[in-house]
This record gives sequence, structure tokens and C-alpha cells, in this order.
Amino acid sequence: MTTEPDEQAPVGEPDGDKPDDQAVELAELDDDFALGSLDFDGLSPTDFEEFSFDLMAESGFSNVDWRKGTPLAASPSDRGRDIVARKPLQDINGHEYEETWFVDCKHYKRGVPPDALQGTLAWATAERPAVVLFIASGYLTNGAKDWIADYQRTNRPPFRIRVWEKPQLLRLVEKNLDLAFRHDVGTSTLRRVSEILKAESEFMDRLWYGRKPADKDIHLYDWADDVKAGMLASKRRMEEQYGVEELAKDVESDWAWGYLSGRISALRWVLGDEWHMLDS
Repeated sequence: MTTEPDEQAPVGEPDGDKPDDQAVELAELDDDFALGSLDFDGLSPTDFEEFSFDLMAESGFSNVDWRKGTPLAASPSDRGRDIVARKPLQDINGHEYEETWFVDCKHYKRGVPPDALQGTLAWATAERPAVVLFIASGYLTNGAKDWIADYQRTNRPPFRIRVWEKPQLLRLVEKNLDLAFRHDVGTSTLRRVSEILKAESEFMDRLWYGRKPADKDIHLYDWADDVKAGMLASKRRMEEQYGVEELAKDVESDWAWGYLSGRISALRWVLGDEWHMLDS
């Protein structure tokens, strides 16, 4: 049951565990890469649910079920959870078993308030999973954290409550960088895939423009009139989009042309092109 992004850290539990302990364990503590921060602003509530679904699958959970229920952008009533997953576990004596987790995704522009949590816990009380996990693209409000603590003291629920906020999501995504690329999640140290694709498109336009003859020399080429007209129309469009002076910089020296070509080759390599060609 997503809604909209926001601010803060985990809630303590009666047994002394913290909701982020599981996230830290899953992400491991050997920091070999730092993303800096995450930005989910470009994702819709449904996009954030899909990101969370893949995050659960990549974090060792099995039978991950996204309870979307429709191909439409909005989701129908999901009975208190957006995702149901099972976590394989093993006793000290080798006995294997699974825990059922109910996952509720919260994509809010402000902190997640207490009333956004109540329906999920009501369903969990009836259906008794092992864990209820709230995944927030930002943070729970302090009021929501206090409400969870009061709920646990008063009700002693038969399930544990976990909260993954932006800091815990950051640690998990650091170990699964493909998730950030796949879902176009912004980071402070890596560009979004959408930004890379936009840059590649611009540089390829500029490469194409730089390879075309100057307008005054077109008569020297034995091309059909419609081909010449189409090329001139495309050149005018690019001049309007990027500016004549900016396009001229690409061909003012061999170094400038090589720099443009190198940038395109690098972007194509990042995007998975085996040959990182300069075809335009």
C-alpha cells in the first residue's frame, strides 16, 4: 500500500532488536562501495513497490509475491501488505524452516504517519506472519515510531515489526547496484540510467551532425534531393535543440572530435555495448 517520499531511523523492539538489524545483516558490513545517498523521487508508488519486490528477491527471500492484482498503474486493496515473501532459515542443529514476511511499501513525500501503518498491523494480527516489514523510501515520522513502540508494549503482537528506511535501503542497494540501474533510482555518486541514455542520445546527435557536410558544400555530393532536404531539416532541428555554437565546438579541433568520440564510446560501454561503436 504505497502512497508517496521522506525522514528518520529505526524503531526499537521489546526484545532489544532494532528494525534495521535485518537489513544490516543482509547487506553485510564490508563496505566496498559508497553510493552516498538514494533518491526515489523519480519513482511512482507502483515503481517503488516493484523496486521493493526486486530488493526482497535479491536479498535472499524466496516465493516473493507482489500482490498488485492488476496491470493498471494503481493497485486494488492488497489486504494489508504489498508483498509477501518467505525467508529461509536454519536452526543451530541444521533444521531448515521458513518465516513469512508481510511487506508494506511506503513512498511518501513527507514522513510516514502512524495512521498509514495501522491497517497493515490489523491484517497481520488476523493472519499472523512472522514479520511485518515497512519499507519507506524516506523515513517514518517520530510519531509513527512512538506509535509502533506503544503498539508493541500494549498488544504484544505474535509477529515482529521491522522498518527499512532510506539508510537501510542504501546499505542493501550498495550490495545490489543493478537494482539502482534497473529501477532508475538516483544516487549522489552514480548517474541514473535515464541520464546516461539522455547523454548518449545527445552525443550521438552531435556526432551525426559533425559528420555531415557544411550547407555550402552539399551541392558537391551526388545525393537525391529528398536525401539532402531530410539532412538539412535534421541539422536545423539539432541546431535549435543544442545551439549552433555548441555543435561547432565538436569539430573545431581533432582533440574536440576525439573527446566527443571517447565520451560516446565510454557511455556505450557502460550501457553494455560489447563493441562500444561510434555508428551514427
